Amino acid sequence: MQKTPFGIIVFFFFCLFIYTKFIGPIPFFVNSVQTTKTDFFKVQGTGEATAVPNTAVIVIGITKSSKNTVDAQKAVNIVMNTITKDLKNLGLEDKDIKTINYSINPDYDSYHINEIEKQKIKSYSVAQEIEIKIKPIEKAEKAIDIATKNGANIINGARFILDDKTIKELQEKAQKKAISNAKLKAESLATATGLHLGKIIDVQIQENQPIFAMKTFNTDTILEGDTTNLNPGENKIEITITLSYELR
Repeated sequence: MQKTPFGIIVFFFFCLFIYTKFIGPIPFFVNSVQTTKTDFFKVQGTGEATAVPNTAVIVIGITKSSKNTVDAQKAVNIVMNTITKDLKNLGLEDKDIKTINYSINPDYDSYHINEIEKQKIKSYSVAQEIEIKIKPIEKAEKAIDIATKNGANIINGARFILDDKTIKELQEKAQKKAISNAKLKAESLATATGLHLGKIIDVQIQENQPIFAMKTFNTDTILEGDTTNLNPGENKIEITITLSYELR
């Protein structure tokens, strides 16, 4: 009996029907595979840049006491106005002088009545503090001398800072050093361990807290009339770079 293509097809489906009827459905399997490359190599490099500060920030103040607040305020205003006028004659502008504290507080005397301690106001203290920003540093020394000569009795430690332009230049310099340092470390470690580095796929930058030069004052010595001498030292900016490489 000669088989025709139509007969073959009918025979195939007949056999498939018999198989599924008595054996069950034919199982089909589909495997889904996802691959994510996670072979990365990370290395950190640090770079720093330093410069001599060109700006000083100093807090200067005056405190006065009197039996009433009006007289205490007048005394403070007279001294502060004189200091401000002389600072402007030194070259400071209004934007360089900022009031950061103004306070009025009562001063008490203690006494006893029938062994009970009581207090009464004996006077009032008025205090005013200004923050001055001075450039160059040499003017800061003169500013302190002017303030103490005119009656300032509060001198807080000076902070020596850099202007925005210099800070940006130092940041760029430190960043270049950090990148170079990180790349050298990566190449050295790869050679030592036999790793094969691919392209850089991620860069992270961390700028550490800048280190500012500070100076404290012996107020008693300053108020005695000695000439102020400031040594600003150096400010440092440090940056850490993390490079991530693909491994080949």
